[in-house]
Amino acid sequence: MTEKTAPETRSPTTLDPQDWSAFRTRAHAMLERALDKMEDATDGRVWTPVPEALHRTLETGLSQEGTGPEAMDALIASLLPHGVGNTHPRFFGWVHGAGTPSGLMPAIAEAAMNANCGGRNHAGIHVERQLTRWLCNLFGFPDTASGLAVSGTSMATIIALKTARDRATAFASRADGMAGHSFTAYTSAEAHACIARAFDILGLGSEALRKIPVDDHFRMQLPALRAAVAEDRASGKTPLAIIGTAGTVNTGAIDPLVDLADIAAEEGLWFHVDGAFGACGIMSERLAPRLAGIDRADSIAFDFHKWLHVTYDAGFVLVRDGEAHRKSFSNRPDYLSGVERGLAAANPWPVEYGPELSRGFRALKIWAQLLEFGPARLGAAITANCEQVDYLASLVDRESDLERLAPTETSICCFRYKAEGMSEEDLDALNQEIVIRLQESGAAAPSTTRIRGALAIRVNITNHRTRFADLDYLIEETLNVGKAIASGK
Repeated sequence: MTEKTAPETRSPTTLDPQDWSAFRTRAHAMLERALDKMEDATDGRVWTPVPEALHRTLETGLSQEGTGPEAMDALIASLLPHGVGNTHPRFFGWVHGAGTPSGLMPAIAEAAMNANCGGRNHAGIHVERQLTRWLCNLFGFPDTASGLAVSGTSMATIIALKTARDRATAFASRADGMAGHSFTAYTSAEAHACIARAFDILGLGSEALRKIPVDDHFRMQLPALRAAVAEDRASGKTPLAIIGTAGTVNTGAIDPLVDLADIAAEEGLWFHVDGAFGACGIMSERLAPRLAGIDRADSIAFDFHKWLHVTYDAGFVLVRDGEAHRKSFSNRPDYLSGVERGLAAANPWPVEYGPELSRGFRALKIWAQLLEFGPARLGAAITANCEQVDYLASLVDRESDLERLAPTETSICCFRYKAEGMSEEDLDALNQEIVIRLQESGAAAPSTTRIRGALAIRVNITNHRTRFADLDYLIEETLNVGKAIASGK
């Protein structure tokens, strides 16, 4: 009989630290660096380009032996000043949330748990279910509705519209594809490009998405919508869905959701709302009335990493018909079959509501943000941003050298610098240069878009750190830079 040997205390190939005490010291040092970064978020430059030396470092090949912890941590620390800038109160260019220091807590727990939330019976599944119930209640959806934490509104849109497509074909499209079907759908000319991309990915074809003209407030025109649906029916097409937008990408406009819900009901169409950032306004006393009708949607796609400041990435999809949602994605092979008890319980699993089996514990940081701050406080921050946009619009309107190009409704103000005697082409070039100089100087980070053909300075405010003084400074710098460029400097 062979003598038994004592079991090894450590795997010879483990990647765990040999000295946990030293590793704790290392982890605390990195945490301090991260906290310093967040505590100083209101100071200094908005955007700091990656320096050439760091560029060269990031272009080197991979070491087969690894760098070791000291070099690794130094390299990570060197990246901290060179993000996109959205933690700073004068990051105005795109609809990015600012994050919160509290976001570190679920991030640490998520990394420690390393849970795959595609399925199985563990805390991650139950947290996501509670989160879904909260959101159904918030948006007025029934208890039978379903939801899923996803990377963002782009993925949420694909999931929602696949459900719409499959239900319209009695789910035959899952096996048979789209042969013999000619679906169309309708959205605003101001809608986000992710909707057309979803039509492409789902095999519906981006040309099947009808772009409906907008009114002076950049909201979908209802007579044009009705006409487009009637025209498609007359030509043998099959209208599938109406897609309203709660917060358009250029101006932040909200489509007339009640009217769109009425038309969808009359025509027997799926009603989807792209609420990427605007849907979260349901928590704001100011914006909630403007979102009337969102409770009648068949599906809503929206993000938490925008106006609710959850760390990237954090999106969500809600589907009113939970049974249809599950039927559109559920396909459990033998090795994923469920049981009533044990680790394979807790059915149905999230994998039955979307395309990903491998899913991180994304719901944790959303759940934690809502639980710690509550909808009232988060909504108050949204309301404050809307008031700041109104203030910015008033600053623009009182300056003779500035011209507002669109009304304000949610978080976006579009304007441009004017100079006497300049052509439209020259004005476009002038305003483009203003934006670039503001970004490169570190003073502020607006972006540009086009409003009725004119290039606009686009200022979005979805940042809980932004102060009214930041808007005063933005206008002051815009005027200074505009005058300098116009005078040839």
